[in-house]
Amino acid sequence: MAKKTYVLDTSVCLTDSNCIYSFANHDIVLPLKVLEEIDNHKKRQDSVGVHARGVIRKLDSLRENGSLYKGTRLAKGKGMLYVKLCKKENVLIDINLNIPDNEIIGVALNQRDENPRRKVIVVTRDINMRVKCDALGLLTEDYQSNQAVQDTSHIYTGFIEHLVDEPILDRFYAGEDIFLDQEESNFMPNQFVMLVSNQNEKKTGLARFLSYTRPLKRMNGNYKKGIWGVKPRNKEQIFALDLLKDKKVEMITLVGKAGCGKTLLAIAAGLQQVMETDSYRKLVISRPIQPMGRDIGFLPGTMEEKMAPWVAPIQDNLQFLMGNDKETLKMYVDNGTIEVEALTYIRGLSISNAFIIIDESQNLTAHELKTILTRVGENTKIVFTGDVEQIDNVYIDETSNGLTHAVEKFKSYDLAGHITLIKGERSQIATIASKIL
Repeated sequence: MAKKTYVLDTSVCLTDSNCIYSFANHDIVLPLKVLEEIDNHKKRQDSVGVHARGVIRKLDSLRENGSLYKGTRLAKGKGMLYVKLCKKENVLIDINLNIPDNEIIGVALNQRDENPRRKVIVVTRDINMRVKCDALGLLTEDYQSNQAVQDTSHIYTGFIEHLVDEPILDRFYAGEDIFLDQEESNFMPNQFVMLVSNQNEKKTGLARFLSYTRPLKRMNGNYKKGIWGVKPRNKEQIFALDLLKDKKVEMITLVGKAGCGKTLLAIAAGLQQVMETDSYRKLVISRPIQPMGRDIGFLPGTMEEKMAPWVAPIQDNLQFLMGNDKETLKMYVDNGTIEVEALTYIRGLSISNAFIIIDESQNLTAHELKTILTRVGENTKIVFTGDVEQIDNVYIDETSNGLTHAVEKFKSYDLAGHITLIKGERSQIATIASKIL
């Protein structure tokens, strides 16, 4: 395999501090401008800051093996790493090198001129930078090592249709135990199944798959009564409630567009299990802050007052479920039954005996997801809700965000469950807007 030279952009380093080891035995070039930009982010208290500091530490340790300017071996079987300045006299006159991206591109152009027989590839997560590179005849590609799936169409939905013989459906209706054959399909624990007759497609049955050694769990009409005044309006909401009420399912991911009811169902289930059944001692609710970690400090007041603008949508849902009784809601918040936590300060905590809801989880990175999950103590259920098509964090996308990682990495474990909610139930205009805008 012919050796290549990869020129890394700042966005790659701030996404994955181990990126320099992700290119087999090929050589890596880091423009000096990238190091300057990384230095500007090293004091951040979010995952970007973690990766910035991680890259700096790795480069410092590599200096012990040789000069970064002359090149140092990354590891046995790996390529060389170089830090290079842009030789401005060798760059096209039309390129404004006062723009950081252009200076990084300039380094790539230098490398191509110095090594005409070797492929020089710019790796960046910046779409516009990839367009610029292509316009200048430079090879370029996205950095994808942190993707949970290839694209959004491959994200696990938690639901599948399964053709069966009609007599099996008749036995299912009659209340007999139905087992699925492992050779027929690869089912995941807690995956919901619509059994469809192979003779009449309108004849169906809804169930939850637990394991190949246990019978299918029927989705009966009990959920139509709802919980805490919230009644499911479609089969996906019924599935969500089934997971939310099952104490054996300790981690749940609910994905869906605006207005599909994911947050309302999660909060209703949390209130019911904290207030009525005493399954958990408290309800803990939070959501990511963008940028996570720093902007909260610029708001006045206590931590709860600083968090108030970010959790306003959750407060609206809580107030709605409390029958617009603000005093009762305030009482539960004051006595600690309902808590609003800042994810910024969650490291070091151990949250036990709680029903936790992390809303807008699509804005989490995989690192932040790990930080949250490692805080979960005994007798705790955690629910992640979000829409992977509405991401505000510029360093992640639909396939690399923390929510997608949670869905994909936990789908094979019986302590986790997932369902993608499809139909909007907030209002007709909200449903239409989510489709056409």
